[in-house]
Amino acid sequence: MVTTIQVAEQTLDLLKKVKDETNSDSYDSVITELILQKVVKGSMAGYLGKFLGKKSKKEILMNLRDKHERF
Repeated sequence: MVTTIQVAEQTLDLLKKVKDETNSDSYDSVITELILQKVVKGSMAGYLGKFLGKKSKKEILMNLRDKHERF
């Protein structure tokens, strides 16, 4: 389904610039790529902090491998 959206002139200029720089086929692909970059690059720091509790960085790193795999 194709639809029309309203954007400010400045936003359109930015979309055109990104479209040209990325050699994208459409504004839709530009918008989609920008959204995916934002979603995928979300930090896991908050999640890992809750998951691992109050372990120190050293404890976390020591437990990444089994003892027989360590150098």
